[in-house]
Amino acid sequence: MKHNIFISFKLIVERKRQTIVALLGVAIGVAAFIVMTSLMRGFQTYFIEQALNINGHIKLKVEENYDDFRILRKAFTQKNNLFVVIGSKPKEKKYKISNFKEIVRKYSKDRRFIGISPHLIGTGVVVYGTKKKNASLVGIFPGLEDKTVSFKNYLRKGKIRQIESNKNNIIIGIKLAKDLGIKQAGKKVNIVSPTGGVYTLRIIDFLDTGITEIDKTRIYMHIKKLQTILQKPNEVNEIVFKIVNPEEAPTLARRISAETGYKAESWQEAFRNFLSLFKMQNYITYIIVFSILIVSAFGIFNIIMMTVLEKKRDIAILKAMGYENLDITVIFALQGLIIGLAGGILGNILGYYILEWLETVRFEVEGIIRAKGFILDRDPVYHILGFLFALLFSFISAFYPSFRASKLYPVDIFRSGG
Repeated sequence: MKHNIFISFKLIVERKRQTIVALLGVAIGVAAFIVMTSLMRGFQTYFIEQALNINGHIKLKVEENYDDFRILRKAFTQKNNLFVVIGSKPKEKKYKISNFKEIVRKYSKDRRFIGISPHLIGTGVVVYGTKKKNASLVGIFPGLEDKTVSFKNYLRKGKIRQIESNKNNIIIGIKLAKDLGIKQAGKKVNIVSPTGGVYTLRIIDFLDTGITEIDKTRIYMHIKKLQTILQKPNEVNEIVFKIVNPEEAPTLARRISAETGYKAESWQEAFRNFLSLFKMQNYITYIIVFSILIVSAFGIFNIIMMTVLEKKRDIAILKAMGYENLDITVIFALQGLIIGLAGGILGNILGYYILEWLETVRFEVEGIIRAKGFILDRDPVYHILGFLFALLFSFISAFYPSFRASKLYPVDIFRSGG
């Protein structure tokens, strides 16, 4: 075996320029895989973690179901008719969870649920001086909210408990506050309800989740205060659940829906558009990286194939000396594996230092999420996978030339003068 390795190295060294090009191709492919995967996974993981931390794993709410055919049913007894209702006005209906206390009490006993928090969700207009902005109003029980979502982690001052002591206190999204021109806590704003009522409330803290849509629209307050503003005494229209295993959310959501009669939505269902987008991003990343690796594999194939054609007489001599077909295959296959091994190691080193550099780059990112630079997932698994891909592609590209070399017959080569 030592002789086979020595011969393989000898053949590689003889074609230095081509070997270096192939090795760099493998290294670039491995580095590209590590860097692009870290970037994509970092962004995706950050978004999902932030969204789940502030929105919970399951949401129970009243499903809005507009029935445009209710007018036809009143006018006609037959099911089949030729009339169509256009522009039906939605019927007035109170969208509330009437038995929310029983639901909270029931599922609090289940060990699979970590926290349960009732919400009242509404809309309003927040006014500060001459500036007006639409806002999503969220009424919470501060004690339950802190157990259900990682609310305290996203507050600038951590004053969630002050909502309990003074129900005129509110927490406002950092982007919404910036749009209103508010830079510090303690300022008072007016909330205009959908019915026209005006309520003066005091900002005690800012919410900074890093998700633009949340930070730009939400205002949190005590649920009792929001019930007064929206004129919905003792009403709740949403319950948020946090569970031990987030992957069980779809199964538990179906169970909750069946047992309560309300619509339970898992986080996978709520973010299915984003998850589909993330899956497409991953496909594009893998296609690009594999394309680079395939090009480098053709380089390895070309090197070994040319070596086989040029070294026919040497192969014949080796066989005449007693080398078997397997030995010849191993000699040429080892060339591909050596290039893949060296390229994989070099690609890992290159990928590591590129990620190190990317972590030092600072710039403002504002879109779906906000960040001050690249969000990276530095999982060592990506380095291992990149290295294994390098070996796999190198072995595949080297296999056919190696197999062909083993099938050459010494007699035919000597007769032809090859």
